[in-house]
Amino acid sequence: MKNAQIMIVEDENIVAMGIKSKLESLGYSIPCTASSAEDAIRKADLFYPDLVLMDILLKGEGDGIEAGNYIRKNFNIPVIYLTAYTDEETLERAKLTHPAGYISKPFKVEDIHTNIEIALHKNDVSDDS
Repeated sequence: MKNAQIMIVEDENIVAMGIKSKLESLGYSIPCTASSAEDAIRKADLFYPDLVLMDILLKGEGDGIEAGNYIRKNFNIPVIYLTAYTDEETLERAKLTHPAGYISKPFKVEDIHTNIEIALHKNDVSDDS
């Protein structure tokens, strides 16, 4: 689903810009990035992207799991977690939010692309029902 709008939530600016560049080269639009849970929620409401790519460890109050859960529940926007955290506790917390995907860092661009396409397809199909 090219031309899909994807919001990147990542507390490390250089990582966010690298992901942005890779996604744009694949044909996706990146209307905004955020570095905190609060900023992610505000921008999800403002820009209403098709999908959110969410780091779990963020700046400030709250984390990516809390923000992802809020965004999915309140705006019905699918969230893919992109994180270095693969421990069972974090995974169990993330699973409770019904994410569209969970990608471990370091990642390959192909892994992100595949997860994005599946998540967008699933969300598009469920919206049509």
